[in-house]
Amino acid sequence: MTAAPLRVGNFSGFYGDRFSALREMLDGGEVDVLTGDYLAELTMLILARDRLKDPSAGYARTFLRQLEDTLGLAHDKGVRIVTNAGGLNPAGLADAIRELAGRLGVPVRVAHVEGDDLTARHPGSLAAHAYLGGFGITECLRAGADVVVTGRVTDAALVTGPAAAHFGWKPTDHDRLAGAVVAGHVLECGAQATGGNYAFFGECDDVRPGFPLAELHEDGSSVITKHPGSGGHVDVGTVSAQLLYETAGARYAGPDATARLDTVRLTQDGPDRVRIDGVRGEAPPPDLKVGVNRLGGFRNEVVFVLTGLEIPSKAAMVRHQMRAHFAESGARPAEVSWDLARTDRPDASTEETASALLRLVVRDPDPEKAGRALSGAAVELALSSYPGFHVLAPPGKGTPYGVFEAARVPQHAVEHVAVLPDGRRVPVPAAQDTAVLHAVPEPPLPEPLPPGPVRRAPLGLVAGARSGDKGGDANVGVWARTDDAWRWLAHELTVERFRKLIPEARDLPVTRHALPNLRALNFLVEGILGAGVAAQARFDPQAKALGEWLRSRHADIPEVLL
Repeated sequence: MTAAPLRVGNFSGFYGDRFSALREMLDGGEVDVLTGDYLAELTMLILARDRLKDPSAGYARTFLRQLEDTLGLAHDKGVRIVTNAGGLNPAGLADAIRELAGRLGVPVRVAHVEGDDLTARHPGSLAAHAYLGGFGITECLRAGADVVVTGRVTDAALVTGPAAAHFGWKPTDHDRLAGAVVAGHVLECGAQATGGNYAFFGECDDVRPGFPLAELHEDGSSVITKHPGSGGHVDVGTVSAQLLYETAGARYAGPDATARLDTVRLTQDGPDRVRIDGVRGEAPPPDLKVGVNRLGGFRNEVVFVLTGLEIPSKAAMVRHQMRAHFAESGARPAEVSWDLARTDRPDASTEETASALLRLVVRDPDPEKAGRALSGAAVELALSSYPGFHVLAPPGKGTPYGVFEAARVPQHAVEHVAVLPDGRRVPVPAAQDTAVLHAVPEPPLPEPLPPGPVRRAPLGLVAGARSGDKGGDANVGVWARTDDAWRWLAHELTVERFRKLIPEARDLPVTRHALPNLRALNFLVEGILGAGVAAQARFDPQAKALGEWLRSRHADIPEVLL
């Protein structure tokens, strides 16, 4: 007998997302399971620093506050909640939820998943956690849990776990699990699937987009939608954008299954409904990813405002003065970087638009060199530097920054454990059927457009983009909205062309992956973010707007597409 579809919704895409979303999803319509994702790479560092101050901390306290007025409603409606808000302390959050439920008089069964914490195996790290799969969640739900709390699991595991529990899937059901992985990846960032951060945002009223839902089916297919009447919109474009977010090639690997993104089919299935089917899965890799966060040192910055004429000469003067001070004091920071943003305009009508910004960033293991050495030098220049000298804000003490790196560990070397509502500890076996990842051969490209007149115009007139970070790397997914635009894009936007449009990538390794089913190209730019978001190595440390920069660059576009 075929099981009924499972309606899985999302109410959080990061630690700090819309506080009211959990109630909105409970009030807005029918749903079976609600998932909340709180754990970005930067969040793990934030929680690790919290734990240094208080050993009982380490979880997302926001989630506990969200439950204050929604736990009873979720129980009354029979909605199960699955979240990675446990962070570094899932057992602590599970206990806090039990205490809250007791105080509210709500008889909920709470379970949690642990085994991801490998900090002890990485001396000197603040936090080192393996990305677990969804079968620990599956065990908890099969045991009757109403709320399941995890630590570091993959974002998609919040969906594969409930799906495997509902449909009775086994670890070898790779196609079905891969379908749930794809649906989970669409849901994980909340409103990004319903019009948030969307390249073509002007085409719909997306002032307050609702949160997404996936109607999962037993064969692994799904329909992405949202509650009736909620804001935003769901179409092939919004789902394509999220599928390209923080992915790379045709193989999207996870601990439950490797999903073949080159097999994904998207079909508009009515207003605010996009069907996902055709997803093929493969055995997961034998290793798990481990996110390792370390203290990188101390960081500080000062932004000098340069106004009016001779901007380059003023910038050169203050650079020379700061270099001289560091040399004379013997307190030069280990890393010194300068960036001049020419925000000024000639003959400007306001002082702000007549000004450029010169940003100085320093890093050093010694907090004094990153703190007082910089602040003293910058402040002392106040009356002895370029005309019009001032800064956006005086520099303060150096602040600690983190460094993220990815490691690997064999699946069987991690003790994945489901702690059930009655306290029983159930080991979750590692995947027995695994496959080492290999590159997928380049797919055939469509025939190029026939020659014709072209016009110099922004790339974004014919293509959407979404970008994001993975450690020190960034990905930029670019998709075409029509078959003809794809025929042009596939041949025009080569790696060489990408490097010309994004000069920051000129000397970095760039890999292009073509996904014809999605009419998309995905570019992986290695090292553009330095040591990761916490190190703040560039103006946009998470590469959130890298895709929009690319869309703003001009190319010779066939007039037939414009």
